[in-house]
Amino acid sequence: MNRGDFSRVSRCIAAAALLAATVKCGSARAESSRAANRSSAENTAQETAPQPEAELQTGITLTRGGHFSEAIPHFLAARGHVTDEYAAAFNLALCYVGVGEFPKAISILAELRNGSHENSSVENLLSQAYEGNDQPKQAFEAFQKAASFAPKDEKLYLLVEAAFMEKQDYSQSLRVVEAGLQNLPDSPRLHYELGYGLWQLEEPGMAKPEFEHAAALAPNSLIGYLATAQESFMLGDLTQAAKIARAGILEGFADYQLLCLLGDALIHNGASPGKPEFAEAKQALEKSIAARPNYASSQIALGRILLQEEHVDAAIEHLELGRRLAPQNPTPCLLLATAYRKRGRTAQAQAMLDMVAKLNKEQAAKRSQAFDKGGDCPPGKPCR
Repeated sequence: MNRGDFSRVSRCIAAAALLAATVKCGSARAESSRAANRSSAENTAQETAPQPEAELQTGITLTRGGHFSEAIPHFLAARGHVTDEYAAAFNLALCYVGVGEFPKAISILAELRNGSHENSSVENLLSQAYEGNDQPKQAFEAFQKAASFAPKDEKLYLLVEAAFMEKQDYSQSLRVVEAGLQNLPDSPRLHYELGYGLWQLEEPGMAKPEFEHAAALAPNSLIGYLATAQESFMLGDLTQAAKIARAGILEGFADYQLLCLLGDALIHNGASPGKPEFAEAKQALEKSIAARPNYASSQIALGRILLQEEHVDAAIEHLELGRRLAPQNPTPCLLLATAYRKRGRTAQAQAMLDMVAKLNKEQAAKRSQAFDKGGDCPPGKPCR
């Protein structure tokens, strides 16, 4: 199962949520300071929120909803004219990362870093921006700074790890997770991510104990069900993977990832149109997408199902979205080649097949680099 978890959009939404409390606290402190010396006339004037302040709040609301392109003009209008300049600048950088304009984000974050705002949030987002801009060395250095500010912040490790994983920089991704486990050795989520990363390196024997450790640390929880279902999927026991995912959903953990895993397991286990398992898979994937539209794996899996049903145009829509969300994943390209061919779009079909070959070659090279980097890796273990 190609997870596609924490896509760039999802990471930015998560970062926006993490920033919200900081912004509120900063605004409250500023408001308290102003209120101590403000006359009733000033109070009246403040009630009619100045345009720049209103622009900032509109931008923040849009950002929290993942509407980054729409938020950018509001932050540009607010910058230089609001009380909380940090919130305006940071959120603007966040939006630039969300839409893939990494150099602009790096410029803003470097300004914040060189000013009076060198902190975990800035370094965290800067790490993601550098990785998006194909600057892995600077990305890891920024991550290390972020971790020095907040060594116990689990979200920090997860967000940066996801940025490296999205670019299939497996070596750096595992270094991030292992750094997190040094500070949070009992984090089930980090053990799960380490297992998933090792699986992507085609090391199921090393991934298996990590999934088991994650499940043991958090039994009867979402991460516990995810870990055990993912382990079964990895080992090819698709019936067991579907059974575990289904049990977790019935226990109240109807998370978009578990729903996707259920649908994917059923389809890979041979469910076909007309069978109850096929209808169950389709329903699970539709629920997953309703809960998290930007989850690439669900979009790709639903596209596969629609293609099996000969709903070719609908399949193309979901597969093209899945490809945009996970551009390094060859699976949507392969499925799109079939869909385009069914529509007589032979040139586009061939372009997708060429892309599959290119991505597979790149993936193989990156997996090899993860093992060979440094030249002195222990046998059977990835370099760190």
